[in-house]
Amino acid sequence: MMQQYNKASKLDHVSYDVRGPIVQEAARMSAQGIRILKLNIGNPAPFGFHAPQEIIDDMQRMLQKAEGYSESKGVPAAREAILQYCQLKGIPNVTLDDIFTGNGASELISMAMQGLLDKGDEILIPAPDYPLWTASATLAGGVVRHYRCDEANHWYPDLEDIERQINDRTKGIVVINPNNPTGVLYSEEVLRGIVDIARRHHLILFADEIYDRLVYDGKKHIALASLCPDLFCVNFNGLSKSHRIAGFRSGWMCLSGDKSYAKGYIEGLTMLSSMRLCANVPAQMIIPTALKDAQRVDDLLLPGGRLYEQREVVVNALEKIPGISAVRPEGAFYIFPKIDVERFGIKNDEQMMLDLLHQKHVLMIPGKGFNWPEPDHFRIVTLPDKETLADAMEKLADFLTTYRQN
Repeated sequence: MMQQYNKASKLDHVSYDVRGPIVQEAARMSAQGIRILKLNIGNPAPFGFHAPQEIIDDMQRMLQKAEGYSESKGVPAAREAILQYCQLKGIPNVTLDDIFTGNGASELISMAMQGLLDKGDEILIPAPDYPLWTASATLAGGVVRHYRCDEANHWYPDLEDIERQINDRTKGIVVINPNNPTGVLYSEEVLRGIVDIARRHHLILFADEIYDRLVYDGKKHIALASLCPDLFCVNFNGLSKSHRIAGFRSGWMCLSGDKSYAKGYIEGLTMLSSMRLCANVPAQMIIPTALKDAQRVDDLLLPGGRLYEQREVVVNALEKIPGISAVRPEGAFYIFPKIDVERFGIKNDEQMMLDLLHQKHVLMIPGKGFNWPEPDHFRIVTLPDKETLADAMEKLADFLTTYRQN
């Protein structure tokens, strides 16, 4: 038990938005009856988004068939649907045996890091990042090297910074596309640059593509693995975001490309999968229904659609706030604005978000929560309706008219 306790303590330095002091303070205020506008987590359900009715009907219809454990890697019909989706995305050399279903992609990210990293092994993760990646790698005993994403270059990964940080302990590169928290979609050129680096240094690629079906402006998401059939790539996806069913916990991981040099790792993943018996079976059984129209563009993402218009409200409002700038997101439902720290005297972004919470009762997460090293960014979730978002942006603007840190 002592060893497990010590390992968990490694997470003390990791900022994660579900356990940080700002979220805890918001919970305390809510318990006192204060109404908090929560723009801190990508959970569609509280903002009036609902699962497609056919998914609900399908789950209800099959509940009695889902009372027992499934195979540890997942229900065959679900894995067959995922395999077809991989083929649609051009992800190469995937068989049914390479597909693992999970209780959301998050469970599988933790499993992938646990199977990969021994004490002192290193992995490259973007900054800013989805903080579960850093937390999972750290808990597994690994050393995280954050490579810089360059805001001046559309938040694209800095390829030179990636290459600089590689050494003989580096095991892989994590790519989050579309990116959380910036909402940016990576170009083919950037993705090929990352692939070339992985190829030169014989590294595993980890592609977090949970938002691949949430892309705006007629853009096209390119699966990282589709560009590197000669490399081993571990791909993550799921239904939580695209189908607005975060609470169902329905995700998957698939292994693609050249698996010949990762046999030991794959055996470890299979063992870890078996140890947790299986993923949520009812949530697995709706995957075929959810993916049957995978090529259809979601109306929510088109002009006039709710997600599109909510993004526009936030982007347009931010452009009018002195001292704030932002790169327009092309995917997901986040935006990662920059604060003019000199204008506002900001030295501590966490304190700024606490002050906003106390004064305006709006909850957002600072850049620190996404392993961003400077106190000059914060993330906004664009899931509430347009009126609520407009009100939140007015409160932010009013807050900043007088805000200064000592």
